[in-house]
This record gives sequence, structure tokens and C-alpha cells, in this order.
Amino acid sequence: MTLPRFLLILVVATFAITTAQAAERLVTVTGEATVAVPPDSAVIRIGVSSLEKTAREAGEANAKQMTAVLTTVKASGIAERDIQTSRLSLQPQYDPNKGGTARLTGFQANNQVTIRIRDIDNLPTVLDRAIAAGANEMSGIEFVVSDQSKLLDQARDEAIADARRKAELYARAAGAKLGQVVSISEEGTAPQPRPMQAVRAGAVPIAPGEQTLRAIVSVSYELTP
Repeated sequence: MTLPRFLLILVVATFAITTAQAAERLVTVTGEATVAVPPDSAVIRIGVSSLEKTAREAGEANAKQMTAVLTTVKASGIAERDIQTSRLSLQPQYDPNKGGTARLTGFQANNQVTIRIRDIDNLPTVLDRAIAAGANEMSGIEFVVSDQSKLLDQARDEAIADARRKAELYARAAGAKLGQVVSISEEGTAPQPRPMQAVRAGAVPIAPGEQTLRAIVSVSYELTP
């Protein structure tokens, strides 16, 4: 074996041993923190269902009733950009109780819109007025925290502090001191909007509650003598 090749092997072996020893002097911990915050906006899905004898009658009745609902919703302070059609259908209806050939009994028209209510205090008013104007379908409510970034940053700061507290505890127990941070990775994600089932009557109170924003981080620290 030539001298240069021997020196190269020696350097590689020394580096591998040093790397392994460094890995043994690490402590890796998980830090977690949560921030509870009331939602400030909501997304609702409401609509109109119309049943008539002919397709034309069902479509016209549905369009008239839905126009009244949308006019009322806009008059309640909801902008055009916050209203979007999410479902539109026209289906024949048959008599299920007759044997043999099904008998056509009419047509059902459905029109549903998704509405974003940016001021959650306006939610009961919008629902009450929409129902009074003719909305007879509601598929759910989602409560949303509009600006999560600052709140999540607060949770991240607290999660890092929680990780350091745990690492210092382990270091003391091992008779070592906590050194520099080697790596940080984030494991937690922001929550999805919380869905709630539909309420039918305007007199039913709305309870948005709170949403919990969670941050989870994994941090590796050096251990020093």
C-alpha cells in the first residue's frame, strides 16, 4: 500500500470515528406549545331546495327563492367576493312506492352557496335573515382563525423554550452541560377549520368556542463536559 493511500484511509477512519463520537454527545428532544384563540370568522354553506311538478317550474321557483336569499345576505354586509356557488342541480323525482315502472312525480332543484363571514359577530344575523328569506338547506359551519401566523410564531417560541428546558434537564441528569443547537425541525402543523353540524332555526344560538394552535419542534443539542 502506498503512503498517500494509507494516509487517505487514516483520515477517513479518523473522520468516521470523530463523527460517531459527536453523534453520541447529542441530546434530541421534542418541544411542544399550544395557543388557544377564539375564531374571528366563519364559513357557512346554505341553499334552497325546490320541488315542483316540472323541471321548468322547479328551476324558476328555485331561482326566485335563491335570488331573495342572496339579496338578503348581501344586504347583511357580505361582499360579492365572499359568496360562491358550491352546488347546483336539477333532478327528477320518482314515486318509490310503486312497483314496476317508476312514476315521475316531479323535479327537485338545489342551489347552494358558500359564504365567508369575516366578522363572526355578524353570523347569527346573516343566518336569521337568510332563513327568513327562504334558505331551507344548511350543510354546516366552519369556524376559522383568519391570521394564524403571528399566533403560531408565539407557539413556536414557546415550543423552543420547552425543548431547551427538557434538554437542560437531561443534560444535568447525565452530568453534562448543554452546548450549541445542532438542528431544529418542525413537526406540528396548523389546524384545519373546525366544522360544526348544521343548525336550522334562527333562534338557535351559535357557540364558536376556541381553536387550539399547536407547534411541535424537534431540537438536537450538543452535550459538553
